[in-house]
Amino acid sequence: MAETIRRGVLFGGAATGIFVFGIVMAVLGTLFGLPEMRARLKIDLAQQGNVFLLLYVGILLATLVAGPVIDAIGNKVILVASSVLVAAGMAGLAYAHSFGGAAIPAVLLGLGGGGLNTSTNVLVSDLYGEKRGPMLNLLGIFYGIGALCIPLLAAVIAGHFAIAPQLLSCAGLAAACALLFLAMHFPAASAPQSFSWHEALRVARYPGVLVLGFLLFCQSGNEASIGGWTSTYVGAAGLGARTATLILAGYWAALMAGRLAVSGLLKFVGKRQLVLASGVGALMGAGILLTNRSEGMLVAGVLVIGLSYAGVFPTALAIAGDAYRKMAGTVFGLLFAIALVGGMSFPWAVGQISQGLGVRFGMVVPLAGAAGICVLAWRILRSEAFVAARQGEGSE
Repeated sequence: MAETIRRGVLFGGAATGIFVFGIVMAVLGTLFGLPEMRARLKIDLAQQGNVFLLLYVGILLATLVAGPVIDAIGNKVILVASSVLVAAGMAGLAYAHSFGGAAIPAVLLGLGGGGLNTSTNVLVSDLYGEKRGPMLNLLGIFYGIGALCIPLLAAVIAGHFAIAPQLLSCAGLAAACALLFLAMHFPAASAPQSFSWHEALRVARYPGVLVLGFLLFCQSGNEASIGGWTSTYVGAAGLGARTATLILAGYWAALMAGRLAVSGLLKFVGKRQLVLASGVGALMGAGILLTNRSEGMLVAGVLVIGLSYAGVFPTALAIAGDAYRKMAGTVFGLLFAIALVGGMSFPWAVGQISQGLGVRFGMVVPLAGAAGICVLAWRILRSEAFVAARQGEGSE
């Protein structure tokens, strides 16, 4: 009973951390859908893409460091430091009045968010063993809740409160999380004596790791593009800022609802089959979004995309967690790093294409990403590499 309670408390801490990461991932996309924020920063579409790029540079840098550090000294330091960085980034963004003023806060948000994302997923994977698939998807629901809160709150209080107090409130929440993590006791590091950078590089040669990595490259890029550019795309279709923000909130709500459904579906459907089906759904949703301009069809497109994206990332991580248990933090860190290159490049590419050709052409990028997910998920489904990887890991 005591062990169950302790595990529940630790899951609660992980859920809190991933909730804050959801806020980090939604905040820029929400802010750039508001005309006053774009005017305040005096940026064009290409510069908007550059701000997203800086966010993901920070996430990538944190991810490269977080996985090995978790394996070597545990989760606590990463969780506390990451929460402090998010608080600093939110506070900095609250006072930004130019592209340059937003650049450093974007990097700080990325550094903090990347650490929270890696640490919370590794913690839950380690805690729940054979149940890691459903539990990682359940963890993802709290990510969705955090991401949903930002556009929903912005739509509800639009015109009543300035942007700066909203961002400072988010900073206060992140600071409170740092205090929470300081007070918690976490499991010991998985490899406190044996970790080496040679071993960290060696995981890239584990069977199937790079296939999973490139799948998550496409998925992370898609999530970043849809989360970051949907409100701008809807605004370009002629709808108002409040409507655009609510449609973005619908995407995050669908993502959250989808992860709740996936937690149950994994009791009846294999992980690899679910990832493939999700890729097909994402392709259909992106097609709906691109070929329609009416409010109803735009809503339908983002809902299909949100539901389809829900199961890809956490389920792919669960596949990795099943196969590579000894160096889970380092494997997850490598997968996140590859994924985040997609997260960096996709929204940046949307911005560059949009500046020259329009946002509609820019949104072809997530359509191509969905096609990539389908191809890679089919390869994973037809491959025995993950069975071999699991057997090999058990022998090390």
